Amino acid sequence: MIDISLQNFEADLINASMQQPVLLDIWAPWCGPCKSLGPVLEKLEVAYAGRFKLAKLNSDEQPEISGQLSQMFGVRSIPFCVMFKDGQPVDGFVGALPEAEVRKFLDKHVPSAEEIAADEGVNEAHELLAEGNTDSALERLQEAVAINPGNDAARADYLRALLAAGRVAEARRVFDAAAGKHMLDARLAACGLWLAANETAATARSPEALAAAIAANKRDFDARFELAQTHFAAQRFTQAMDELLEIIMRDKAWSDELARKTYVAILELMSKPVAAKAEAAAPKGALEVAGKMSAAPSDPVVDQYRRKLSMALF
Repeated sequence: MIDISLQNFEADLINASMQQPVLLDIWAPWCGPCKSLGPVLEKLEVAYAGRFKLAKLNSDEQPEISGQLSQMFGVRSIPFCVMFKDGQPVDGFVGALPEAEVRKFLDKHVPSAEEIAADEGVNEAHELLAEGNTDSALERLQEAVAINPGNDAARADYLRALLAAGRVAEARRVFDAAAGKHMLDARLAACGLWLAANETAATARSPEALAAAIAANKRDFDARFELAQTHFAAQRFTQAMDELLEIIMRDKAWSDELARKTYVAILELMSKPVAAKAEAAAPKGALEVAGKMSAAPSDPVVDQYRRKLSMALF
């Protein structure tokens, strides 16, 4: 538990909520219900074993913060609790709720122990992949998906690692297990097109035969797409996009825009994850209840190929 003031508001509430949910308890010394709720919240912080952090704010001593939050949620009484996640106030409740009701509120926003374990496994997998330890990384990712099948980000990471390692049959099983999600998640959709490229490449014509077919007919889009698939499967991403771009420039709608969709999938696979964090300070000392987001530096190659696609399409 930590007390919040203007001095530590950004570091210990906004920034801290980027790492784990933070429940802010707004109270006052004269408030009877606040005295009832406080021990319940402190007990639950211990019971949830680090899955959320409890912060407390004395409304008498910090009227600027409590006033902004009360206005934001349309609340005029205390105790008033606000849940912060990813630098933003996302939900709240008013009054000294019973412990069971507070648990219900927390469980809507606080990850389960299993989900935390899965996330830790994904982080370990990324480190192992960076070290070149692919087999151990795949084990961690497989465990993460098994623990939390609804974690599409972990499933996409698992698929990418499998395909990068050339384990196509395993990738097909993992992909098919997520049936119905592919159209809703760009990461999974991109992995599906990469998987299709790997499966196509296994029976594709030789590069020489494909080059000859294209030389004989620049509009042999089937041959050009087949060549792009072989590049895609071999992780020659820019070469694949060069071939796809030739199709897009000549016929944007070819095969239900398959060339464009595949091009976009490659950009998705090449893009680095964006790490969200709060900016260092609010302008001119003004209090900002919500943290600002900053994007990771972009990849110049990805930016270049995004521009090429935009020019071809528009």
